[in-house]
Amino acid sequence: MIINEELFALEDQCDKLVAELLKSPLYDSYLQNKSQLANQDTQALLLDFQQKKNAFDKIADYGIYAPDYREKNRVLRKSKRALDLNPEVADFREAETAFQGALDEICLAVASHISKNIKVDAGNPFFEGGSHAGCGGNCHAS
Repeated sequence: MIINEELFALEDQCDKLVAELLKSPLYDSYLQNKSQLANQDTQALLLDFQQKKNAFDKIADYGIYAPDYREKNRVLRKSKRALDLNPEVADFREAETAFQGALDEICLAVASHISKNIKVDAGNPFFEGGSHAGCGGNCHAS
């Protein structure tokens, strides 16, 4: 890599972009919703889910041959549903998805200004944005 004035200018622009992102309403919403996850009810749901997930993970490799496999699977899914339906968790995930979408669009815009041949994997299968090109679903085909 050649270090010259263009590189320093690019670094300055990146710093400005990050500063603007940190002042954005999307980031504020993300932080507010993240802080609301700290309440006792939500933390209890998270702890319950983690405990049930750990218990299920211990027997998951054995599948239906493990004792209580179906029961632990059902308990885990109920715990996950209770966590997903919690308003604070739902609001946080919505804010997180919105902020991640904005970051994906910025990455796509920057990459397309550099070259149309740069592939940007947004990680979101529903990403809409022009010449988005990920692996096309064949990255892990064996």
